[in-house]
Amino acid sequence: MTADGPALSRGINVFVHLAHDKDADRWRAARAAGSLVGINDETPYGYGRAEHMGCAVTFSQAKPEGPFARLVRLGLRAVTGFDLVHAWHNRAAMRAADVVWTHTESQFLGVAAVVGRAGPAVIGQSVWLFDRWKSLNLLHRALFRRLIRRVDVLTTLSPDNAAIARAAFPDKRVEFIPFGIPSEGRLAPVPRPGTPIRVLALGNDRHRDWPTLVAAARGHADLEVLICSGTVDRRLVRDVPNVTIGRLSTNADLAAELSRATVMCVPLTTNHHASGITVVEEAILMGLPVVATDVGGLRGYFGDDEVRYVHVGDATALREAIRATAAGPAAAAIMAVRAQTHLLSERLDAEGYVRHHVDLSRDLLAKPSSARRLHRSTDKPQTAPRN
Repeated sequence: MTADGPALSRGINVFVHLAHDKDADRWRAARAAGSLVGINDETPYGYGRAEHMGCAVTFSQAKPEGPFARLVRLGLRAVTGFDLVHAWHNRAAMRAADVVWTHTESQFLGVAAVVGRAGPAVIGQSVWLFDRWKSLNLLHRALFRRLIRRVDVLTTLSPDNAAIARAAFPDKRVEFIPFGIPSEGRLAPVPRPGTPIRVLALGNDRHRDWPTLVAAARGHADLEVLICSGTVDRRLVRDVPNVTIGRLSTNADLAAELSRATVMCVPLTTNHHASGITVVEEAILMGLPVVATDVGGLRGYFGDDEVRYVHVGDATALREAIRATAAGPAAAAIMAVRAQTHLLSERLDAEGYVRHHVDLSRDLLAKPSSARRLHRSTDKPQTAPRN
């Protein structure tokens, strides 16, 4: 057995560093109350599932803060581009781990800034960073390059962003890890006939293309569109009576709208980070056919057999795609079945997402360069699971 063997055989101590507002205790409480809207795992993004994959998982904790401390933390985040204060408060738990997982660049850059080269292995997941890499100012780009050198592997949720990351960091290992949500409570797709065509559109991501969706519906009474978003400009729908802006406060609200809808529409502007993938997966798991903009690397998840795609910014094509989907309820249900089958067979769910992290961690920690980390942690007691 190699020097790494005992540490790997006793399991991996994983520290999951998440955003300040994604504290695991708050997440669990919100989910139990039904106010964490969406198909969500008991633990943030399902990372706690690594426990049954042979890992001991500890989550970052948000330190209570008053108005002044919050102002300092957010001010420093605005200046640096990442949450340094939150990472600093969790540094002891990070350094006690074998590997640190992160969810966005705000977390992995903070981790890289505080753990140092002798610390744990770090999986640095990016969501938006490489979308805007070329537009960063010189100081931020230089700082981020320095910090990324301390990260063992960069991961992205989109094959498009992975390509950008590889070009920017040719000497750095980059992996595309498909994001996934819990699939256990899925519903079988069924035909959804009826008029008007009820179009549901969800999401707060900065790349939702609400103007194109509104333009597609304007003057077409056969479409009844409900947009549930906190980022949509309400002025868009002032003179469009068949488009409503709503709000989903609970999961019961979401379930009701999903059951009423004919089709889920995910309109997007140009991006590289698979914007909309969570909503696409939620619709598929609830048996709803999906019309989406062909952008951001969504085809890295689903192809033309599973999702009906349209070009960016084409309101006419979007309207006709919605109508074509609704015009054949049986065919739309078959498309939804194919999408759901593909999601499950390719493990594009929370189980598969976390499994990718576990496998990648084992691979990193088995390499000779990580022997110091494993040797350091072999003699300490195993971290007690805390979700």
